[in-house]
Amino acid sequence: MLSQVCCSGFQLLRHRLLPWAQPTAPSRLHRVQPSAIRNVRSWSNIPFITVPLSRTHGKPFAHRSELKHAKRIVVKLGSAVVTRGDECGLALGRLASIVEQVSVLQNQGREMMLVTSGAVAFGKQRLRHEILLSQSVRQALHSGQNQLKEMAIPVLEARACAAAGQSGLMALYEAMFTQYSICAAQILVTNLDFHDEQKRRNLNGTLHELLRMNIVPIVNTNDAVVPPAEPNSDLQGVNVISVKDNDSLAARLAVEMKTDLLIILSDVEGLFDSPPGSDDAKLIDIFYPGDQQSVTFGTKSRVGMGGMEAKVKAALWALQGGTSVVIANGTHPKVSGHVITDIVEGKKVGTFFSEVKPAGPTVEQQGEMARSGGRTLATLEPEQRAEIIHHLADLLTDQRDEILLANKKDLEEAEGRLAAPLLKRLSLSTSKLNSLAIGLRQIAASSQDSVGRVLRRTRIAKNLELEQVTVPIGVLLVIFESRPDCLPQVAALAIASGNGLLLKGGKEAAHSNRILHLLTQEALSIHGVKEAVQLVNTREEVEDLCRLDKIIDLIIPRGSSQLVRDIQKASKGIPVMGHSEGICHMYVDSEASVDKASRLVRDSKCEYPAACNALETLLIHRDLLRTPLFDQIIDMLRVEQVKIHAGPKFASYLTFSPSEVKSLRTEYGDLELCIEVVDSVQDAIDHIHKYGSSHTDVIVTENEKTAEFFLQHIDSACVFWNASTRFSDGYRFGLGAEVGISTSRIHARGPVGLEGLLTTKWLLRGQDHVVSDFSEHGSLKYLHENLPVPQRNTN
Repeated sequence: MLSQVCCSGFQLLRHRLLPWAQPTAPSRLHRVQPSAIRNVRSWSNIPFITVPLSRTHGKPFAHRSELKHAKRIVVKLGSAVVTRGDECGLALGRLASIVEQVSVLQNQGREMMLVTSGAVAFGKQRLRHEILLSQSVRQALHSGQNQLKEMAIPVLEARACAAAGQSGLMALYEAMFTQYSICAAQILVTNLDFHDEQKRRNLNGTLHELLRMNIVPIVNTNDAVVPPAEPNSDLQGVNVISVKDNDSLAARLAVEMKTDLLIILSDVEGLFDSPPGSDDAKLIDIFYPGDQQSVTFGTKSRVGMGGMEAKVKAALWALQGGTSVVIANGTHPKVSGHVITDIVEGKKVGTFFSEVKPAGPTVEQQGEMARSGGRTLATLEPEQRAEIIHHLADLLTDQRDEILLANKKDLEEAEGRLAAPLLKRLSLSTSKLNSLAIGLRQIAASSQDSVGRVLRRTRIAKNLELEQVTVPIGVLLVIFESRPDCLPQVAALAIASGNGLLLKGGKEAAHSNRILHLLTQEALSIHGVKEAVQLVNTREEVEDLCRLDKIIDLIIPRGSSQLVRDIQKASKGIPVMGHSEGICHMYVDSEASVDKASRLVRDSKCEYPAACNALETLLIHRDLLRTPLFDQIIDMLRVEQVKIHAGPKFASYLTFSPSEVKSLRTEYGDLELCIEVVDSVQDAIDHIHKYGSSHTDVIVTENEKTAEFFLQHIDSACVFWNASTRFSDGYRFGLGAEVGISTSRIHARGPVGLEGLLTTKWLLRGQDHVVSDFSEHGSLKYLHENLPVPQRNTN
């Protein structure tokens, strides 16, 4: 029998090695070739990434972002991950998803190993089935069918269940991995296999040989024969750990094989500072050695041998041995399908164990500081908030030289890396700083009557009065690219509206953002609210920030349309205010002025083509073709070196037309413009509604009736008559500044200034009023009288 098993294993390995000698034979090993990798993309919904994987093992990774360089990875599947909720049988869908993720990483050239539970659960399912079948036959023969319901299932011994389930568990893994042309191998171990030097060397050699042949080792404790764990004998040093459960086995295996990463999957999101589900329990994003005293551990897993405390001990032991560790949830249906690949890509999933403590606060701590500071800020008198903003405006001009020097460093570092339009956004100047200071003083003036303004008053009943008042939204996260002038603008609006603020700027503006943030905090300090505005300087990815739904109340992206789309997609339960695209249209009517049309087109397209309010599509009434007005516009565009793309109708009118546009929904963000022909103002409106982005659209005409028809029928955030699209801006609207331009249809639209950062709450003042007094036989009646609202200060 042993010879048959050896023969079978030899044939399997020979099959995997032969294709090198016989190119015509089908080969699983071909999966690591580029052509096979392309096939991987087709069967997997997980993005394929290419990263350098060579790494000298020694110290664990210091930051999550480095995990993408992990080459050798151990994935530990806890009992709660592998088994069903009834603890009898396997969670097949969850296992299939895990196998898919492991296969993706294996096909990227990584070396994957699994430490799996599940043999006991699988065996329990099989043995219960056999016992029920046996009992039902005996009951049917001796007692009749009516007593089948009263059959009792005896308590099953765990070792027997493991013996019955191990072969079936391995067969299941083998079948699943085969779907991805990956071979798996089973290894059963006990504690003695690590402590006996010869067995340890044998185990090490076997694992290395399997990895060399691109086989995934699946390791499990030999639960059919393993003795009980000795108490207090584990975790006594780097070279001593007792394999008493799969957590300690995974840690021992990870250190023994010098792996880069150990992923421990359980049924909780990670490590909490107190038992999950308890009041005020918070997920620990990064855990450092020595922090155990700050954690209160709960009970052990519902099905496993250990609990979170055992996992933490094993994780710290592996970390001490040079392996990075992440503990995460492998059971949540919304994340389990990509949890492993998310971790390897460096995303903020679970608890990451690190030996390197950051110099400053975590982003979660910054969020808490912003919330606390924002609440204090909202309680200040309006004059105090205005004073802070005035002081910031003064600092922008007083510290001009220091700001421009920092900006010069950013520009020098960005030279050759950023396109010309982005360099222009990045650049600061004396005139820009002066304009910023003017805008901030406008915000200060408008802030006098913002927070706490009464919108409605109602007398519900005698001595029972209701008010609706304006209040801050809470904590804002503003993400912006390239534009350091955005920082003081957004900060001033947050201060005026009493909101806490988290700012995430682009790396290209790091020096400028740093000094502008310091000046902002200096201004806030005059009334003791320095922490209300925080600049995120940690290595947090934008996608990770979008997951902080318990800290952030509103996300406002300011940057490219791609940035906005990515944030809208990544946001997990947090509202996003912004626009994904700025496809702005200008319709030149048949009754347009020649001089006005050319001037407006030039300003809208050429003044700042990278802006979201720049013109992208020019609609021309067909009667204007081959007229002086049309010729003047075309000549002007040629002088300005604007590349023209022809819409389908425009191309049909021309013998030699410009390149036909690929899509009428294109935001060029450069000196490029689409020209299309329309038959009427209604045709222009229909085109804008079909291809526009509801940002800013303009009509150029001398016919007032046509203009009003356009203004009333275009459903966009900003609609203009005989004015450049570039007026769509908070500063130009007199808002002082804007946090962004919103094309959404709720809360705020267009350039969003101070008003868009406020929400409301209801204040009810009574005198021992209860609802029962207003019942049919009660003593009070509802009045619902509208009361006068205090006049708003508009100075």
